[in-house]
Amino acid sequence: FVDHVRPLTLLALNTGLRRGELLKLQWRDVDLGAKQLTVHGHNAKSSQTRNVPLNSEAHQVLTAWRELHPNASSGGCVFGRPDGSPMTRIDNAWETVVDLAGLENFRFHDCRHHFASRLVMSGVPLNTVRDLLGHASIEMTMKYAHLAPDTLAQAVEKLTAAG
Repeated sequence: FVDHVRPLTLLALNTGLRRGELLKLQWRDVDLGAKQLTVHGHNAKSSQTRNVPLNSEAHQVLTAWRELHPNASSGGCVFGRPDGSPMTRIDNAWETVVDLAGLENFRFHDCRHHFASRLVMSGVPLNTVRDLLGHASIEMTMKYAHLAPDTLAQAVEKLTAAG
């Protein structure tokens, strides 16, 4: 990786973590063997601790990033400064990447929306999406419900197949 923006973006797209959750993520909370990471409540907007599974791309990104930073403290931040403390802002780097890509009005948080939208369009139940996103209530997740219009039809069709 040339810098931290690419791995941060790929992890956001594949885990749905918020920017702050990614920037505060510590290596001790990443279990590459179990292919999961833990977002602790004190770093989460909902104050709820959650375990987030890593798909193959997220796992590959973290594995490669770890190899590039072999001397990183096991207790330090994944995307930290040399002393292991967390980065607090990526605004300048993000704006540069967005400009170079020719994108307009694309915020880092849009990666989280993309993650949720892809899950819902793939048929993942809204409550599972809620759990992965760390929403405190299902109401926050319901804004993605319109992306799965066939869900109701598929549900009632199961009655015919069962019976």
